[in-house]
Amino acid sequence: METLSASAMPVAETLPAKHFLNSDHGIKSWLLTLDHKRIAILYLWSTFFFFLVGGTMAALIRLELLTPNGDLLAADTYNKVFSAHGIIMVFFFLVPVAPAVLGNFLIPLMIGARDVAFPKINLFSWYLFVTGGCIELTMMVFGGVDTGWTFTTPLSTHYLNTNVVAAAMGIFVAGFSSILTGLNFIVTIHRMRAPGMTWFRLPLFIWSYYATAFIFVLATPVIAISLVLVVLERLTGIGVFDPTKGGDPLLFQHLFWFYSHPAVYVMILPGMGVISEVVACFSRKRVFGYTAVAFSSVAIGVFSFFVWAHHMFIMGISNYSALVFSFMTMLVAVPSAIKIFNWSATMYKGSISFDTPMLYTLGFIGLFTIGGLTGVFLASLGMDIHLTETYFVVAHFHYVMVGGMVSAFMAGLHFWWPKITGRMYPESMGRIAAVILFTGFNLTFFPQFILGYLGMPRRYWAYPPEFQVLNVMSSAGASVLAIGYLMPILYLLWSLKYGKIAGPNPWRAAGLEWTVQSPPLTENFDSPPIVDHEAYDYERINRGFEVAA
Repeated sequence: METLSASAMPVAETLPAKHFLNSDHGIKSWLLTLDHKRIAILYLWSTFFFFLVGGTMAALIRLELLTPNGDLLAADTYNKVFSAHGIIMVFFFLVPVAPAVLGNFLIPLMIGARDVAFPKINLFSWYLFVTGGCIELTMMVFGGVDTGWTFTTPLSTHYLNTNVVAAAMGIFVAGFSSILTGLNFIVTIHRMRAPGMTWFRLPLFIWSYYATAFIFVLATPVIAISLVLVVLERLTGIGVFDPTKGGDPLLFQHLFWFYSHPAVYVMILPGMGVISEVVACFSRKRVFGYTAVAFSSVAIGVFSFFVWAHHMFIMGISNYSALVFSFMTMLVAVPSAIKIFNWSATMYKGSISFDTPMLYTLGFIGLFTIGGLTGVFLASLGMDIHLTETYFVVAHFHYVMVGGMVSAFMAGLHFWWPKITGRMYPESMGRIAAVILFTGFNLTFFPQFILGYLGMPRRYWAYPPEFQVLNVMSSAGASVLAIGYLMPILYLLWSLKYGKIAGPNPWRAAGLEWTVQSPPLTENFDSPPIVDHEAYDYERINRGFEVAA
């Protein structure tokens, strides 16, 4: 169906002359900008660069695993490659990309504000992020780190042939970027909403980012402290994690996972906010159970702090503790299931249009559901003993984080691309790319569930020959997946010059961001908006377009 395409809408012949992209010129104007929209674009290019770096590491991993014997990379090099892949992808792409790009660009527009609460801190956050990334890249060039992205002790504290200090400091610096971004979002949402924009008129996108911001502020200091302690023990031998000096290596596990499991929801909650917007728009309906979906975002944020020890079932914690954390892990699935149910109910009997953002959204729902269901196996004590430290965990993690979060980010990027740039992309190419990404992802990671069930351990450089067929399937799928990532890069860049003019609201969507020109004015709104209706009032919007037609 093409009923919602830009070509069906009356638009101006040329882009508006006054907007945030061309308000002034030169690199200096960008590097010193305080405009939240420009800072979002800076984050987009930065995270895209780190995605390419992490993706290159992933390609080397899959090429190595084509054959059972380690014949492409040396064993030590392989350890450093998968460590670099995890560190870059988690801390410099998955955690920041949706909050820093979509959140920075859209939160002020969605709530009717001129900018975020602290524009200078917003720019400073980007500089901290880039500084941390540069430290990490320098570490990789000068020898790398071989601890994995989890910096597990005593490996990270007692072995000297690796750059743990530099790697930890890069993440430490980038962590302050996350904390300041979260603080900025919380204050902006609390203090800068337009008149009439009550809490229950907020888009569900804002609810998701609000919960994410609190996780940023509360959880990130814990990983910062943990890595500082690792550095201090490595440099001074203070013995916080060394049992020979009265320390406890399991203490690091508790500290690290206390941050890292909430960080999972830092990666996925923003994507859930995107999905709510896209499902409502392309179903032409209000979101079913708005209040339940809103509070489920808060519930996910709260529960995420009580499940960290499910990463530690085989590490010697008490059976009672393991039982409690197993129960809590299954409980956190409830608010996620509420969202899946309510999105499905929203689509039920809706006037669904299968445009590119909706196809990525459907991909997200499928991949995230598989990731969530397989998480139940890992939350079950008996199954976890067999499956932990195998490729089953790798597949589960990627279904949730990469299949889910990246699909949601792609849905959001395509949905708001006309608003960001004022241009439409080629719709047919977008649909093809969405299908290729979904297909390539399943070809890549579904065989890894089987590999893990059969007992292939993760992070191994070589493996028994009976696992080769499934590894070849996974590596072949990664090639298809790479095409699914490359296509949007090419046609979105093409659209910047050759795409059709989008107009202010090419999707006939609800929300304040669709009431302003595309790209938006530097100050966002000509005059402060006043909100007098509920979110997702598509009945009113549909009537308005019918009258205009």
